[in-house]
This record gives sequence, C-alpha cells and structure tokens, in this order.
Amino acid sequence: MSALSALPFLKPVHLRSPQSSLGGQRRHTLPASEFRCLSPEDAVSVFEIEREAFISVSGDCPLHLDEIRHFLNLCPELSLGWFEEGRLVAFIIGSLWDQERLSQAALTLHKPRGTAVHIHVLAVHRTFRQQGKGSILMWRYLQYLRCLPFARRALLMCEDFLVPFYQKCGFEALGPCQVTVGELAFIEMQHPVRGHALMRRNSGC
Repeated sequence: MSALSALPFLKPVHLRSPQSSLGGQRRHTLPASEFRCLSPEDAVSVFEIEREAFISVSGDCPLHLDEIRHFLNLCPELSLGWFEEGRLVAFIIGSLWDQERLSQAALTLHKPRGTAVHIHVLAVHRTFRQQGKGSILMWRYLQYLRCLPFARRALLMCEDFLVPFYQKCGFEALGPCQVTVGELAFIEMQHPVRGHALMRRNSGC
C-alpha cells in the first residue's frame, strides 16, 4: 500500500462543479481542488512556479529543473502539490536527511535512512498568493508527515523575512544555518513530527 493511499485526508479531493447531462450522458469536469504527491511529469510546472517566485526576490531558485526531477524520481512521496481544475497552484518538495542540522550536502542529497524531512521549497503561483494557500498546504504536508513512521521532524532553511511565516506554521528557529548560497545566508528552522501510534490513530492513518 502506498503512503498516499493509507492517508484518507491526503487522498485527492474531488470537488466537482455541478454536472449537466447532454444527450443523456454526464459531462465530466476536472476536480475543483486536489492535493496529491508530485511526479516527475510535474517537474516543468513546478519549476515555472518556483522560478517566478524566487528569482525576482533572491535571484536564484532553491531547486533547478534537473534537481526537481532528481527528487521527484527519488522520493515523490515527500512532495505535495495543490491543483485547481488540473492546474498546479502550489507545491512543497522534500527529501530525507540523516543529521541533526542541515549542511551544504543537504541541498542535493536524499538520505533514505534519515528521519528528518528536509523541506527544500514551498512556492505558490503568483495569481494565488495572499490567499493563505501556503499556510494551508504546509499544514496538510505536516499532517501527512505525521503518518509516515520514519519521519521525526521537519527541517528547512529560509531568509530572515520568512521566519515569521514559518513560526506561524509551528516551526522554531534553530539559529543560523551552515548552508550558504552565493551571498545569501539563512535561518534553520525545525518542526517536530509526532509519528507515534496515538497520533496515527487520531489522524486516520
């Protein structure tokens, strides 16, 4: 059984528009809203959103197209996309890490035996920003991680101006991150993931 099929709250949400009948046949429409793990086929859509979101702010992307494909091939179960009528509007990509703090190697490696989920990027399409979608997607992602038996905590690094956003999502600052990208410096943040039996029972896992 896949991780996704075991999680009722993360199964695709098919909220369809009212359907009409034409010639006695039902007209099918795309789901109005759907959450699912990403696949390598989603990589180009992911990169287009990420490029627009980050290049205008920092001049670079957390993940380039080949790196997106790399992680979506290695660990698609640690990603989550939000689709509206079949169109990707927001996403998270993560991988596993096996050390207490992030290091430069965490930018490109997936450690299958790790217990920390390194969140590489969260991005929302420009036409869907300022609607709370980033917070909602992060909440759903953390709920999903709580049902993965190997996940113990989530880690990420962000610039100073994003610290309040992630604090509202329940992350705590660990201090300056060892990782640098060009001249950019980051704060490392952590969120506990309670993947215990009690939490799994309460969350429907």
